[in-house]
Amino acid sequence: MVSPSSSPLVWILAGEASGDVLGARLMHALRARVPNMRFAGVGGVRMQEEGLVSLFPMRDLAVMGLVEVLPRVRQLSARLDEAAQDIAAQKPDLVITIDSPGFALRLLKKISGLGIARVHYVAPQVWAWRQKRVKEFPGLWEELLCLLPFEEKFFGKHGLKTRFVGHPVLQSGAKDGDAARFRARHGLPDSAKILVLMPGSRRSEAPRLLPVFGQMLRLLKTSMPDVVPVVPVSPVVASVVERATQDWPIKPVIVTDIHDKHDAFAAAGAALTKSGTSTLELALAGVPMAVTYRVNPITAFFARRLIKVPFVAMVNLLAGRAVVPELLQEQCRADVLAREVQILFENTDVAQAQKQAFATVLHGLEGPQGQLPADAAAEAVLEVLNRKNTAKTLG
Repeated sequence: MVSPSSSPLVWILAGEASGDVLGARLMHALRARVPNMRFAGVGGVRMQEEGLVSLFPMRDLAVMGLVEVLPRVRQLSARLDEAAQDIAAQKPDLVITIDSPGFALRLLKKISGLGIARVHYVAPQVWAWRQKRVKEFPGLWEELLCLLPFEEKFFGKHGLKTRFVGHPVLQSGAKDGDAARFRARHGLPDSAKILVLMPGSRRSEAPRLLPVFGQMLRLLKTSMPDVVPVVPVSPVVASVVERATQDWPIKPVIVTDIHDKHDAFAAAGAALTKSGTSTLELALAGVPMAVTYRVNPITAFFARRLIKVPFVAMVNLLAGRAVVPELLQEQCRADVLAREVQILFENTDVAQAQKQAFATVLHGLEGPQGQLPADAAAEAVLEVLNRKNTAKTLG
């Protein structure tokens, strides 16, 4: 058993903003159990607040999409080698990789000969597309920690040790915002119709949605003159968003502080968001929404032929039906988005139906025995460390 007085070294990696939040919560939960635990690896602002000195900037890994990745292949390869070399030099007791499968799984494979225990946190979504890839996973980790309840069964039937730890959105604080505080802080009257716009946390994805959001606002300025756009983004992409929204017909409120973001959710009447965890954050806050997304046409061409699930929005996937509209690619147009925003603000039946469905979806994301997801994940990590220590002792 890992003693609270011991000081194991955990090498931990996150490649994007959502993983940085997960990593920070996990580090905090691990230190609560083993106060002298040490950390090395790669992470962002949140993990650095927990004491991590990042090997290199996390933003170097925050890229997605086939066409978007190609120009960065050389840099990503160099960062992969750098991470593997650091692990070999530091000889940690455990390596934890968080999400970012394109980079993380390559790293796990690269260090497979070092005899170091490995945990991957957030299951690769191969159940959604390219399911045959699951055959590549045996041997990459000692434990897979998954966020969605059906993933434990999916990976388990392929012989992979998997544990459902609950979805971290439940401890995000997204439902605890203060609408009045948000309006007061930003000088917004009660009559302002607050529209949350979430273009994504990566530098490579936010610019794809911001132009169409700006075009949509030109239409809404006439039909909904009291609409106020609020754009919550990670600090990493704030400057990108500021430049991209300079010509918007309505000046947006750009939010980078997480508490301000949750206050914005509480004040919002509707939201447009990319697919992903943001849909669950908004659902937790009870914000009616539509999901929209646009990628490079070549990326979209291949994705449509590989995706094996009927929905891309997580709330729809978990509900098994179209709870929120999905306006993707050709439907990601200013006129379509403007029409949907008006419906969400003006049709109370539509908004209420979404909120009722959100409650059912979120109940299914609760962790085992009522634990907070970070606590369940920390205990799973410590079990892996304990097994390693026991094996070492017996050896």
